Amino acid sequence: MAPAPFPNPAPPAEDGRPVVLDRREGPFGEVVLRRHGALLQIVANGCFLMDTSDGRSERLLVTEAFAALAGGGPAGAPPEVLIGGLGVGFSLVAAATEPGWGRITVLEREAAIIDWHRAGPLGELTAGALADPRVRLVHDDLLAHLRGVHAGYDALCLDIDNGPDWTVTEDNDGLYSPAGLAACRAALRPGGLLVVWSAHGSERFVENLRKAGFANVRTREVPVARGVPDVLFLASHHLARQSA
Repeated sequence: MAPAPFPNPAPPAEDGRPVVLDRREGPFGEVVLRRHGALLQIVANGCFLMDTSDGRSERLLVTEAFAALAGGGPAGAPPEVLIGGLGVGFSLVAAATEPGWGRITVLEREAAIIDWHRAGPLGELTAGALADPRVRLVHDDLLAHLRGVHAGYDALCLDIDNGPDWTVTEDNDGLYSPAGLAACRAALRPGGLLVVWSAHGSERFVENLRKAGFANVRTREVPVARGVPDVLFLASHHLARQSA
């Protein structure tokens, strides 16, 4: 499907406030793309989600997974990764920058965000990555996709909301539930890795990962300019990777 036409750029606000570049109503509520000075921002249902200011933790979401896998998939093949949530594209670009990844699948349920990358301002950040032949951008709901996959990925790098204890839309709660974590584990190959981004820590989620059968559950805090650190939850499929 061709991207929707992007509206003409809005002039900068004289008072320094963010300028709305596009506003869409979708099945999960309203999504807005704004420009604030040099930054692009995504807002969902009135809640700020992300901007293009830093992206360190979003890049680490992918680079930590690659490092933990030691660059190897089954039988030494390049590992295949699923990135859940396109966002402003930091994780996608980090994956495409690493030549050791095999197939890179990016899932995004908001058609507007896909359009902003394919035909709008966010394409300035991701056009090169989207042109990588390893990259497949899929418009789909994350859990619906995972439930149709069995042992299809070596890494799941998921950043679909603010975290397990604070979601913008109720639909995203399902990822962090026992059923959602079971779907994540089933989608991983033996020895695969799940990495989940969050804006804050959660001991409850750590325990839920263990209860879901994941092993070597750990967290990594990533300092941010203001506020509490971002957190990455890392958890391994409990079976050892099978050799050829």
